[in-house]
Amino acid sequence: MRRIAFALMVLACTAWAANVKLYLKDGSYHLVREYQVQPDRVRFYSVERSDWEEMPLDLVDLEKTKAEQADRQAQIEKDAKAISDEERVEREMKQDVLRIPENPGVYWLDGKEAKAIKVAESTMHTNKGRSVLKVLAPMPIVSGKATLELQGAHSSNVFSNPDQEFYIQLSDPERFGIAKLKPNKDVRIVENVTTMPVTNETTEELEMVEIFQKQLTPGGLYKIWPKQSLAPGEYAVVEYTEGKVNIQVWDFAVKSAR
Repeated sequence: MRRIAFALMVLACTAWAANVKLYLKDGSYHLVREYQVQPDRVRFYSVERSDWEEMPLDLVDLEKTKAEQADRQAQIEKDAKAISDEERVEREMKQDVLRIPENPGVYWLDGKEAKAIKVAESTMHTNKGRSVLKVLAPMPIVSGKATLELQGAHSSNVFSNPDQEFYIQLSDPERFGIAKLKPNKDVRIVENVTTMPVTNETTEELEMVEIFQKQLTPGGLYKIWPKQSLAPGEYAVVEYTEGKVNIQVWDFAVKSAR
């Protein structure tokens, strides 16, 4: 379908370029199919009257006519290149989809090879201690404040590319994105959690990074990447249900290549 649309666009551009505005020095113009400059006159094929006509050369603004022709041709070539580039990107994306495993998780491409990021083990730290958070299973917590943490001050998954792209294959429709983690001694804080007394309503505070996302398959495969280059630091791709404290975390770090 895309190839057909591209072909139709090219044909439309070609047809559009076939007609030329032959400008006159009084500011008006004739829409012509083609024109021929002769020693004392200009002979042209009128689109309006479907016939050849002539007029004195000194009435025609050839400089303006040629300038507009050049501008139109440049625009046609620019549009054609943009369409061609879009087609190329889509072809490459389809090839990437074939490389990404269908198993739920987070992946990245190292050249043409898909590599998986292991889901991290998260712990909930309350004033009563720490407990392991089960994968996508809501954890009951007591009223008050808590933090969701990852052990270790730094991730073992290190990228030098601040615009790193990731692929996330969802098992169920969930919210997802990239979160910035806050290092705190020997742990990295993923989010702050507040549970209200009596109502047990939970508020989660994640520092989310603005991202672009593109759904690649109906089955839940998405490509995500940051809108702005990531500053050096600790991050994670996260999948979660808001207010349920049932989050999955795939941690990574961005470090300068220097």
